[in-house]
Amino acid sequence: MSQMYFPHGRDDSQRTNVSLVAQKNTLLISHGRPPWYGPNGKRISDAFVIGVGGGSASGKTHVARQIVKALGSIPTVLILSQDSFYKYHSPEEIKLAFENKFDFDHPDAIDMPMFASCLADLKACKQTNIPVYSFAEHQRLQETKYAYGATVIIAEGIMALHDPALRRLYDLKVFVQCDSDLMLARRITRDSKERGRSLDGILEQYLRYVKPSYDNFVRPTAAFADIIVPGQNNTVAIELISTHTRQQLQERSNSFRPKMVTSSLHAPSLVDQPLENDSNLMILPSTPQLEGIFTILRSNDTSKQDFIFFTDRLSTLLVERALQFLPYSPHTVTTPLGVDSHGQRLVSKYVCGVSILRSGSALERGFRRVINNVPVGTLLIQSNSIDGEPLLLHLKLPVSIRRRSSAEETWVILLDAQIGTGAAAFMSVRILLDHGIKQDHIIFVTFLVARTGGITTLRRAFPHVKIVCGAVDNEMREGWLEGDRGEGNKDGVGRTIWVMNPGMGQIGDRYYL
Repeated sequence: MSQMYFPHGRDDSQRTNVSLVAQKNTLLISHGRPPWYGPNGKRISDAFVIGVGGGSASGKTHVARQIVKALGSIPTVLILSQDSFYKYHSPEEIKLAFENKFDFDHPDAIDMPMFASCLADLKACKQTNIPVYSFAEHQRLQETKYAYGATVIIAEGIMALHDPALRRLYDLKVFVQCDSDLMLARRITRDSKERGRSLDGILEQYLRYVKPSYDNFVRPTAAFADIIVPGQNNTVAIELISTHTRQQLQERSNSFRPKMVTSSLHAPSLVDQPLENDSNLMILPSTPQLEGIFTILRSNDTSKQDFIFFTDRLSTLLVERALQFLPYSPHTVTTPLGVDSHGQRLVSKYVCGVSILRSGSALERGFRRVINNVPVGTLLIQSNSIDGEPLLLHLKLPVSIRRRSSAEETWVILLDAQIGTGAAAFMSVRILLDHGIKQDHIIFVTFLVARTGGITTLRRAFPHVKIVCGAVDNEMREGWLEGDRGEGNKDGVGRTIWVMNPGMGQIGDRYYL
């Protein structure tokens, strides 16, 4: 697979494994990731990082998976293997590797700075690109694997506790201790089945490199561990680790929705600030044509065919207006009559769209009519049925965003039907910033904005994000979403939601159902 992503929410029994290299780099997902930032847009919590060291075939990967299993409903856990970070090898080194004469168990064989860099990015809630190493070819490949969004990261490897830069990133350090004979037996089984090596080659490599490395470099790192776990029969130790991890995550938990509401209430109201004075918030000029479109879209009697047609018309107008924020430069062309004509051309190297599912998809047809042949990614952000907190459930972004080298040059047109409470919009912008997208390279296109909603907090947190909208509704009213037991609702028939008034209803449902 070319990327890690968040699928739709599922029970723990249905956790999805995304296997990367030798089935060791694994992303496990439960119900989605809650906010990791505050109303000011800044990150307020890091991912929790566990370092798991120990000898070759001591059971590190098994311990990591048992920790994941014991954690239960923790939203997203990534197991990051040291094996991905072997260095590039010269032809001479590859030849030695095939002859079992290259020392893969020495610290110098691992690209420790890259390992620490990738782990630091993930800990800071940023995206990273993990290298891919082929044991069959004894070489690091040109491709990389994209990773983003873990709440808990388990970094495992024989040298996981050896490097000081790595140790500084860990919140918990674990050493897996195992009998040497058992480790050798496991290594023989693994290398013969998974890596196609002969018994003589396995034993030669073990005696020449693996055992000396364990004695000189690996076993001494047990002194840095917070807890030492047996390589087998380790249920009690696993439970202690998972209990501690859950406690640490609870202490870092962030009730974003109440904080955002409070921040919005105490922020200067947009009612007292003419929107026309904000150069980064553009509202389509009110014309008879635009008012006619909104009249049709707001009407409960509009047919589905008409709703789709006029939604596409409005999205086309909005995206056309959004294009003025992209960078242009003077350009001269020659007409069919042989005359020079002076104009402008788009100079951005990367332009893409990102749709916030599912109502944001209603703008995609208009987007593609205006901007031809550019990639469109998707985000799925939904409210938790209990507390209303936004949850990141799915992530599939264009390549230019996933790659750190191109993200800073990428312009993103973010698509969603409306900005009401602003929770989904807030999380979407934060995700793009985590990937290295510049704030002033984000253009948010939406049909409606609620004047008394989360737009105030959104603009204060991200003042350089451009917002293009069709109209502003002055009110939001409280309502109930039936089918979920909401706290504070004594009848238990739903939870509190805020809807725009007069609004356009459930735009995604009206467009697709």
